[in-house]
Amino acid sequence: MSAGSGLESVDFEIFGHVQGVCFRMYTEKEGLRLGLVGWVKNTAAGTVVGQAQGPAAMVEEMKFWLSKEGSPTSRITRARFTNQKPIDKLEFSGFKTRF
Repeated sequence: MSAGSGLESVDFEIFGHVQGVCFRMYTEKEGLRLGLVGWVKNTAAGTVVGQAQGPAAMVEEMKFWLSKEGSPTSRITRARFTNQKPIDKLEFSGFKTRF
């Protein structure tokens, strides 16, 4: 993909009951389903952080999923999205869980 193809990148942090509920696994699956690349990981503070990159419309869908849906047993209280910006090319391959 090249510049002008509408690629975006966004960082996220998800708050609530999001650890111990397979949130990372579901995030990975949703990212792949939407054709996005990026990563997700738990934090010591009990939140989940990550980055998603791909077509702008799919990034928006991922943001909705992260803030409203999540894994089946998660309870999301707040989602923070930062550094959303257009990018020239994808910086990752696949969507992976980091430890």
